[in-house]
Amino acid sequence: MSSTRTVTVASSQGLHARPAKLFVEAAQASGAQVSIAKGEKSVNAASILGVLSLGVERDDQVLLTAEGENEEQTLDSLETFLTTDHDEAS
Repeated sequence: MSSTRTVTVASSQGLHARPAKLFVEAAQASGAQVSIAKGEKSVNAASILGVLSLGVERDDQVLLTAEGENEEQTLDSLETFLTTDHDEAS
């Protein structure tokens, strides 16, 4: 079984290198299998190249899917990450 959630990205520059790296690290640390999709393209959320290849920009909606341990907690954590402006925090 898996859980999904649609999230609107808040970072003013989208998921460029630094926030993408932090997102991938959070996905890897979750213990769940996580994917992120934009439009028809879905990639492994633990792959920096995959995440960057989506070209996610501010206000884009992405679909997160988690399968395995703590699915809902994983989605909560990743949603919080994506709805925070990491460019403003630097």
